[in-house]
Amino acid sequence: QVQLVESGGGLVQAGGSLRLSCTASGPTFSTYTMGWFRQAPGKQREFVVAISWSGRSTHYADSVKGRFTISRDNAKNTVTLQMNSLKPEDTAVYYCAADRDGLGSLAYEGAEHWGQGTQVTVSS
Repeated sequence: QVQLVESGGGLVQAGGSLRLSCTASGPTFSTYTMGWFRQAPGKQREFVVAISWSGRSTHYADSVKGRFTISRDNAKNTVTLQMNSLKPEDTAVYYCAADRDGLGSLAYEGAEHWGQGTQVTVSS
């Protein structure tokens, strides 16, 4: 069983940056595809980005390409989301996700394990 804990959310002005981290428990972190989703008020949860177990492959939603960067450290059981050039429309609760299948499965079918979420608010 994988447990995920997010940190790093907060309030930032448009154009600013935030760095989210997700720490996973359990010895099998390095076998999981990891990713981030977000849910804005009144909207459905949406895919943001995913990274393969090795870190060699990534998949980004079009809305964040060129602004967000995902990375992972399997030795520390962590995955990080660097968010730059933030926009008010990036405001949402961001969820860390883990799945034993590949990038496509995580992006389009959802995840096996979810964190509790961290709030990101971007003011205009």
